[in-house]
Amino acid sequence: MTSPGACSVAGMAEVLLFHHIQGLTPGVVAFADALREAGHTVHTPDLFDGRTFDSIETGQEYCAGVGFGAVRAAGVAVADDLPEALVYAGFSLGAMPAQQLAQTRPGALGAVLLHSFVPPTEFASTWPDGVPTQIHAMDADPFFVGEGDIEPAREFVAASADAEMFLYPGDEHLFTDSSLAAYDADATALLLERVLAFLAER
Repeated sequence: MTSPGACSVAGMAEVLLFHHIQGLTPGVVAFADALREAGHTVHTPDLFDGRTFDSIETGQEYCAGVGFGAVRAAGVAVADDLPEALVYAGFSLGAMPAQQLAQTRPGALGAVLLHSFVPPTEFASTWPDGVPTQIHAMDADPFFVGEGDIEPAREFVAASADAEMFLYPGDEHLFTDSSLAAYDADATALLLERVLAFLAER
């Protein structure tokens, strides 16, 4: 886990960022580094113990073997050693522990959920007051849109004054990972701009 130091400057956030189903790839690290370059502290735990996978499918096979619930629980446990005042963020699979922590761990400053969202009732009866949220995905993502994440995301955003959803043109899932063929540089640049604006307010 990377921890470059405690944040003490106004406008600087401390972020717990979880990788996606292909692991802690160079692209995930690059995304975290972009946040660090803006002055934020970013923790990037490796939930796969150094493993990375060359496709979503092989990552799914690994997670099925160890248990998707076990992976999420390992992510949630990482927060035990960190301060309460965190922004929780995650890519796809990693959005699950991020969302759970944002909903259930006291002191959350916000949530940034990339490529995934589940109904808040999955983790708690309601979304906690005062925990602003950004949700980002492509508008033809076969997982986020095709498998139905977009519907609870729309309902959540419509019911919350502190939540936003941003949809980008395209059909890639992990478009924010610069080390994958799915990478979309223009969409990621806009997404990063929005995420950095969000973090600057925390």
